[in-house]
Amino acid sequence: MTTAIHQEVSFKAKPKDVYLALIDSNRHTAFTKNGVAKISKKVGGVFTAHGSYISGINLELVENKRIVQAWRGKNWPKGIYSIVSFKISKKGTGTKLIFDHTGIPEGEAAHLADGWKKMYWDRMAEYFT
Repeated sequence: MTTAIHQEVSFKAKPKDVYLALIDSNRHTAFTKNGVAKISKKVGGVFTAHGSYISGINLELVENKRIVQAWRGKNWPKGIYSIVSFKISKKGTGTKLIFDHTGIPEGEAAHLADGWKKMYWDRMAEYFT
C-alpha cells in the first residue's frame, strides 16, 4: 500500500533559481541547512541529500521546468523507491512549483508532507528573501 502528496507553492524567485536550488549541490545544501547534498545534474545520475538520509536517481531533467526523481529515505526497506516530481513555471515576477510525491510507503506520508513544507518550501522561501 502506497500513498501520495500533492503540494503547490510560490516563490519570489526566477524559475531558473528554483530549479538550481533543487538540483545544484551547493545551493541545495545552503537552503535546506540540514547536511550536505550531492546531486548529479544528469539524467540517470544519483543524488543524496540531508547528509545522505535521502538518496535517489534523476529520471527526468528539463532545465528550469521539471525534475523527476526516484527517491527514498534511508530507513525505508531495501529497494523501495518513490517518485518525486517538481514542475516549475513562471508566475508573475516569481515562480510556481507544483510538487507530487507518489509511491510513498504506508505510514510515511504525513511525516513527509510536513517535512517537504518545513525542510523545503519554508526554507526555500527564506533562502530567496
